[in-house]
Amino acid sequence: MASPDIAGILDKAKDLDRLKKELEDVIVDINKIHKKLQANPEAIEKPGDPSLSRLKILYAHAKDLSEKEASVSDCLVAQLDALITSGPSGQQRRRIDGNEPKRKKMKHDSDLSRFITPSMKNQLEAPANLKGQQVAARVTGEDAEKDEWFIVKVTHFDRETKEFEVLDEEPGDDEEGSGQRKYKLPMSHIIQFPKQNDPSSAPEFPRGTHVLAVYPGTTALYKATVVNSPRKRKSDDYLLEFDDDEEDGTLPQRNVPFHKVVPLPEGHRQ
Repeated sequence: MASPDIAGILDKAKDLDRLKKELEDVIVDINKIHKKLQANPEAIEKPGDPSLSRLKILYAHAKDLSEKEASVSDCLVAQLDALITSGPSGQQRRRIDGNEPKRKKMKHDSDLSRFITPSMKNQLEAPANLKGQQVAARVTGEDAEKDEWFIVKVTHFDRETKEFEVLDEEPGDDEEGSGQRKYKLPMSHIIQFPKQNDPSSAPEFPRGTHVLAVYPGTTALYKATVVNSPRKRKSDDYLLEFDDDEEDGTLPQRNVPFHKVVPLPEGHRQ
């Protein structure tokens, strides 16, 4: 008999498969209407033609299914992370005050492709959805083996190169000069935060799950462990313990808004 943890993962996998098949059926219906309109665009001008109304309903349904699929995928990632033992990692904190320390870099073993769920992928492929939004970004430092994660704002998406142009609005004191810095990053280096006005978009990480979260009072993300699960309400903050955050020999528990916490990238280590 499978353990409760494995059984839960298998159940979620079944849900994911069901949502995927349902979404595929909706996409087939959408494509049928697309072909109809391409072959006879004048049809929508005829009184009583339901094509556009039907298309709107199908788009809304597809969006809902994609968001549900993303939620289930995030939950699966969190459940799997809870079963994986990660090594210790410590980071310096990037403060938004006059005395912020230099950002400490982080190594990586692989990209974030496994965290880009269908709905996230759709949003990343549609620049209008992310333009102007803040996201978590992985930027490679001067040492090619070291990376750092921090908050940036999306300013543009290049459809040809599939790269995002982003702006670091609060560069640290390790950057040259004091102005804002711009980067061009592939989609695999971007993680979208849960929507602040939609708590349901945030995964429910089990207690003990390792995550990547914005350290309070900073614009940088660091590895942390979930302490409170489940949260009392979906809109509640996560209670986290950040690695290498010892005070008097213990790790303080810190509140972090749900929309500033994302799954820990695979292979992450200091």
